[in-house]
Amino acid sequence: MCQSCHVRVVNAYRTAEQPERAEQAGHREGAAGLTTHAPQAAKTVTLPTSLDEAVAALAAMPTAVPVAGGTDLMTAVNSGQLRPAALVGLGRISEIRGWQYQDGNALLGAGLTHARIGRPDFGALIPALAAAARAAGPPQIRNAATLGGNIVSAAPTGDTLPVLAALEATLVIAAPGGERREIPVSHLLAGVDMLRPSEVVGYVRVPLLHAPQTFLKATGRTGPGRAAASVAVVLDPARRQVRCAVGAVAPMPLRPLEAERWVAGLIDWESGRAIAAEACEAFGEYVAAACIPDPPPTGEGAEAPRLSPAVLHLRRTVAILARRALGRALA
Repeated sequence: MCQSCHVRVVNAYRTAEQPERAEQAGHREGAAGLTTHAPQAAKTVTLPTSLDEAVAALAAMPTAVPVAGGTDLMTAVNSGQLRPAALVGLGRISEIRGWQYQDGNALLGAGLTHARIGRPDFGALIPALAAAARAAGPPQIRNAATLGGNIVSAAPTGDTLPVLAALEATLVIAAPGGERREIPVSHLLAGVDMLRPSEVVGYVRVPLLHAPQTFLKATGRTGPGRAAASVAVVLDPARRQVRCAVGAVAPMPLRPLEAERWVAGLIDWESGRAIAAEACEAFGEYVAAACIPDPPPTGEGAEAPRLSPAVLHLRRTVAILARRALGRALA
């Protein structure tokens, strides 16, 4: 939790100033298929048909990179930034390309493409995640990009990440010896619990709330594109909670926890979740100020620096998205 702005960080972006973490990322980029281990082109491609086979292949080739959609991999390879020594393709693992119901949760295969997640039948299951998948880019990207790749790449503008953060989803990870372990998605994104050598993300466990949820996104151009800001709002009537996550405005999705608690206390959960329009607008401002706070004073008695026009515009964008997302969820 960031004490100064009362926001919980659920992702720590990998930068050049984090060499140890970047080295780990070379192996663990998962379905995104990024590596920094080898300068030469891939010489070996392995195509397992099960998660355990994939784990075994990675154990046998420590420098190999798991790859599914390859959208991030091809961008890096084409730009000359990365040269994977070997690839372990996950595209033939049928068990991770669908989903099932399990104890009130949806168990989503990490190999699900954004195009599949965006279909109406999936949208009836987890509406906000379907909306995020549909907004992820043009058809050629949505047809290739996978849920697991979006998670493991952990790009700040990843559209599914704020939704998964708001849903408090959990990863099911395949480990050597046929073992499976589970960690919250937010733990992986924040680097609290990293993928270990030879591990592969197999599934994403998402609670089925059977309540309204929304995802909205602002881009710098018309049509699907890279997010300038995105907001996911999820209602949890059983716990009388409102959960919100903001993406793309920082190197990590942010949870404005105090704003969540404040607005949840204003909702009439017994009578149709009614709320005043002014409260929705105040919620948007609360979320925006928490995620894009004013800079602190530079010294004692000094006037606080002002935000630049671009940052103020971004803050207004977040406020509008949060207000609209909450309003649609409560409609």
